[in-house]
Parts: sequence; structure tokens; C-alpha cells
Amino acid sequence: MDSVRNGTQPVRLEPVPGEPAATATIEGDRALLVADYHAGYEAGLRDERGVDVPSKAADRRERLLDLLERTDASRLVVLGDLMHSIGDPGGAERGELEVLFESLPTSLSVTVVKGNHDGGIETWLLDGEWAASTDLPSVEVVSGSGGALDGVGVCHGHTWPAPSALEGDVLCFGHEHPCIRLEDEVGGSRVERVWLRGRLDPAPFRSRPEYAELPWLEDGTPPRLVVVPAFNDLVGGTWVNLPEQSFLSPFLPAGLTEGEAYLLDGTRLGSYRSV
Repeated sequence: MDSVRNGTQPVRLEPVPGEPAATATIEGDRALLVADYHAGYEAGLRDERGVDVPSKAADRRERLLDLLERTDASRLVVLGDLMHSIGDPGGAERGELEVLFESLPTSLSVTVVKGNHDGGIETWLLDGEWAASTDLPSVEVVSGSGGALDGVGVCHGHTWPAPSALEGDVLCFGHEHPCIRLEDEVGGSRVERVWLRGRLDPAPFRSRPEYAELPWLEDGTPPRLVVVPAFNDLVGGTWVNLPEQSFLSPFLPAGLTEGEAYLLDGTRLGSYRSV
């Protein structure tokens, strides 16, 4: 997909065919990157909208565990919104997350980038009574503005990224849940999750003082952007090929140039605006 430079060695960021996930090498580890897991989403639908949807918690967990095994990953990077509720998780959501982390290999290293739905996730995932009494993988929680993981820039996407996240050759983030709406000639339609890829456009970043020292801002090659599709297949998202749809991220679409859409199976659709 995209090459990033890790020290002097180029690193490949590769999508997992057919899945909303990618792999990369981070600090010598094979890492699996996913975004927008939204544990407890079905409980949220019931509580917030009165919609009763059977829980797919077990399916989400098994899909993630299968991906970790298939890719031989020793590190998991969640690009935000591991949780669904805005505040502290409770009930079904807390139970889903506890079972998930108890099911992960204890040898796994986990990085959670805080999304706008992740609230006080560190208060129980790192410091709570359950975490203290359970044999869990090594877990770190980082700010939603993100940073660099051995040359791979990461953030969630709901805020402007940290300058350090823009110092490499690629920035990966979620939040947007990018989708396209496809129509056939008789009026039928379906919605598909997609990857968005393109080059960062410096224009909206130039007026923000926190980015003043970035070397590519005035002269150079800005990083590539990779918007990761939502892992949770129920959450919907931004239909990026419909002009009346508003993007969620504060730096999209203005911060994305040469943007192309790819289906999960790798099919290149071309410019997301013209699909």
C-alpha cells in the first residue's frame, strides 16, 4: 500500500485482503492496525434509539483474534474508538471489552489511540481493579492526536494530529468510517466500506502554529494519508462519494489531495469523488 521509512529501512503498510485492517513493522514487531471497533455498539443502539439488534460481540472478538493469528502479529494498534459509549463503559460494553482483553495473548503488545468515544478508558483498562487482578497483555493508551510509532504516524482523526504524527511518510487514522454508495442502472444500491488513500494537502495546516516547524509545509513532500475503514461493520459512516455528505475529521476533505478509494478486497475505484 504505502512505504514508510523506519530509520533507513523502508517499511510496508499493507492492507489485509478482504479485511478492514492493515499490517506494518513497528519497532521490529509485526503490528496489526484496526480502527473503530466500537465495542457495545448494539447496547448503544438499544439505549439511545430503542433499536434492538442482537449482539455481535463474539463475532467481533473472533474476527480480531483470527486476524492476529493469520498475520502473526505480536502488536495490536487500535486507531481509536475501541469503546462506543462516550463515558466510562458499563454493562454489556464493559463485559465485551473485558472478555476481549482476557482472550488476547498475554505476549501481545497493545497500543490504544484514544478516540472521541473512548472517554476514560485508561481508568479501568490500565488502573482499575479488573486490570490489576487479571493477566492481560501489555497495554498503553495514547492521546487521540497521536504521534509516531517508529515512523508510522497514527491518530484517531477527530482532532488535528500531533505534529510528530506528520513527521513520517504516512499518517493512518480512523474516525471517518469511510464508505461509498454504489448504484446500478435500475436504481438498486448498496454501501461498501472503503479505504481512502491520498497525499496530505498542506494548505489547511499552514495557518496552524503547531505545524510551523514541519519541513514539508512549504517545500517538500507531505505524508500520505490512509483513512482506515471501521472494523465494526454495523456503525455506518461517511459516504465519501456523495457531495452532500460532510466529513467528520476537521482536516478532511481539505487536507486530502489525490484521494482514491479502495474496496476491502483491494479493488481500486479511483478518485473517491467520482465513484
